[in-house]
Amino acid sequence: MPFAPLDLLPPLRDVIARYDLMARKSLGQHFLCDLNLTRRIAECAGDLKGCTVFEVGPGPGGLTRPLLGTKAKKIIAIEKDRRCIAALADLVAAADGRLEVIEGDALESDLTDLAKTPRAVVANLPYNIGTELLLGWLRQMDAYKSLTLMFQAEVADRLTAVPDNKTYGRLSVITQFCCNVERVMDIPARAFTPPPKVDSAVVHLTPRKDRPKDIPFEVMEKVTAAAFGQRRKMLRSSLKPLGGEELLNRAGIDPTLRAENLSVKDFEELARILN
Repeated sequence: MPFAPLDLLPPLRDVIARYDLMARKSLGQHFLCDLNLTRRIAECAGDLKGCTVFEVGPGPGGLTRPLLGTKAKKIIAIEKDRRCIAALADLVAAADGRLEVIEGDALESDLTDLAKTPRAVVANLPYNIGTELLLGWLRQMDAYKSLTLMFQAEVADRLTAVPDNKTYGRLSVITQFCCNVERVMDIPARAFTPPPKVDSAVVHLTPRKDRPKDIPFEVMEKVTAAAFGQRRKMLRSSLKPLGGEELLNRAGIDPTLRAENLSVKDFEELARILN
């Protein structure tokens, strides 16, 4: 790390003890204290030179410390838990003006209002709001250089799933419609304090350069909601409110297929015709 004061900060477990940071289930908190692991997560984000990096739920600063060791222009950490904000004070003081901690709810924050481009998000997301946060960022994906996010392993499975797979669903299609998705790291439950009941995984997402510009995000949401809302039914039934067989025939798709059988390109064609 380039700043000597950061190297002199107390161990994360000491910070947790000092500020009585018992993880709160209501906030989806599981702290990652192994700096070797958090450094690897920061590395998975790629080149952050000149970027404003947003971190959601920094907790005691386990990921914040290595992010400050990157070439990011600034780190903006959004934290809802006031205990953690107090615990981050020493880190802010050691960061030479490159770290800003904002008390607030990330679900109510438009990150594009807080910094100019280039922007990136690198975060160990609270389990209970991770998917909701992702969907909000996907709506504005072109506003970000990348998203490097830790989820429950089963959510990472869904983000990277392919057709004809039981984990392939609406989230898979919408994410892959907006992004190139790569699973870059797996982290066992035992690495966290306290350990969650499931393993975690880090996913790196970058905006798709070939994303069709003639398909609004809202239309893709509508098509996938109908198709996967009754995923065991044939598409001619699940898509009946949107045109059913006529829509499918225009797209050249067999009406007897189910949502899980269609590729992202198939859904793009359905959304294009519907639009």
